[in-house]
Amino acid sequence: MELSRRDFLKASGAAGIGGVFLFGTLDPTAALAGVPRFLPLKNKVKETTTICCYCAVGCGAIVTTYEDETLKIEGDPDHPINEGSLCSKGLAMSQVHQVDGKPNPLRLTRPLYRAPGGTAWQEMDWGTAIETIAQRVKATRDATFDEANSRTEAVASLGGGELDNEECYLLSKMDRALGMVYLEHCARI
Repeated sequence: MELSRRDFLKASGAAGIGGVFLFGTLDPTAALAGVPRFLPLKNKVKETTTICCYCAVGCGAIVTTYEDETLKIEGDPDHPINEGSLCSKGLAMSQVHQVDGKPNPLRLTRPLYRAPGGTAWQEMDWGTAIETIAQRVKATRDATFDEANSRTEAVASLGGGELDNEECYLLSKMDRALGMVYLEHCARI
């Protein structure tokens, strides 16, 4: 069957008018979302606005708590910087929260080490971990240091979002003293 342009427009108009009559008779409350899951706790749930702790952008967030337990964290739609959106780091802010004075049980608190070719992670004390890292950084720097340009391109540094300005300043000074040229921060990733 071949359909002319004029017949197509007639059929489209008829379908549109038919749709208006059909959907005009439906109950608009049927399309509403379900009952909010926190409604039974309405008087005990507390919403607090805060600023994301991970980078210097300063995104706003709303933290919903119930009896000192974080239920959810979402972007603040009234905040002028992020207008309700959060990056993956901001959405993971609940991992920083402490419950009953103890750290989140899913959060690592000790260094883990996996031997070359190994399949299992082993806990390591902080002193041994820092000493091992320092020895490896020095060995890599010594093996790859470019005397002519006073730098090494074999070692990089990644700053963390929980560092304050002073800590970032000291980290960057140490990195530059070692001759590193690749300095990054998690806020840019």
